[in-house]
Amino acid sequence: MTACTRRRFLTVASSALVLAPLTAAANNAKKWTTIQVTDMHCSACAKKIAGKLYKVSGVLEVRADVKKDLAYVVPQKQKTPAPRALWEAVEAAGFKIVQMTGPTGTFKKKP
Repeated sequence: MTACTRRRFLTVASSALVLAPLTAAANNAKKWTTIQVTDMHCSACAKKIAGKLYKVSGVLEVRADVKKDLAYVVPQKQKTPAPRALWEAVEAAGFKIVQMTGPTGTFKKKP
């Protein structure tokens, strides 16, 4: 292998390593569930919602955007949390859902 060939190989290999996680994240983003709630005023509200959502089977991660009243649920690999279980978890935290959108559809009422 010449020096030029080695450099090309390393460039292609390193590019693949950088792009692989980004591609995986993009593919997983399609599986996220976005939950719009009423009255998420602060990080304590977000933590209360997240605490209940983490108890739902298949949930890997919960993120929140307090300013937009949104919670984002990231599923475990090869799993889809049940929409009804997510809805009821938010209700158990004391919040109402305006809309929930995920891989199984968009809901404005409890599924």
